[in-house]
Amino acid sequence: MKKFAIVFCILFMGSLSMKSQTKSLEGSLYGVQVGLLGIWGYHELRLADEFSFRAEVGFDGGLWANSFYSDGDMHYLLAPVITLEPRWYYNLNKRADRGRKTWNNASNFLSFDISLHPDLFVISDQDNVTVHNQISFVPKWGIKRNISRHFGYEFALGLGYATYFNEKDYYDSDGSVFTLDLKIGYNF
Repeated sequence: MKKFAIVFCILFMGSLSMKSQTKSLEGSLYGVQVGLLGIWGYHELRLADEFSFRAEVGFDGGLWANSFYSDGDMHYLLAPVITLEPRWYYNLNKRADRGRKTWNNASNFLSFDISLHPDLFVISDQDNVTVHNQISFVPKWGIKRNISRHFGYEFALGLGYATYFNEKDYYDSDGSVFTLDLKIGYNF
């Protein structure tokens, strides 16, 4: 009976130590995402067990209605954006220890979003719509979860700073920026 108790304790302790092993991010992820106002393609590359670097190219959208300058109807625009974003997935091990799925980097994260909006072109239902050359720096908190093996969603929010380039006559050249990401996507 004493041998049985010792073997049981060894197996039990071994299973605990196996459960608490460090979980690591996926090596490389590619995907496309759509949100309330935009569409993006991304590549996320693992840097360390909990750190990744995400590069994103896509279109940020906007809606407006102005009865003073136009007909009062709702109008839209899509402008190109390039985003670089280092991420720290801080609760990956905790999710794995609780038996939750962590594939495709499904975890909570902190990131530093650097987005460039170049004035290359704009897709809009109105003529002569432009977007000023701008760059923003936004620390964000977010969650990334899976719906199925290839589908997932992200929610993130942040408050940061944006500045405009070569806009001497533009009176509001820089200031605060609030970011709210609601994205659903396909992971390849």
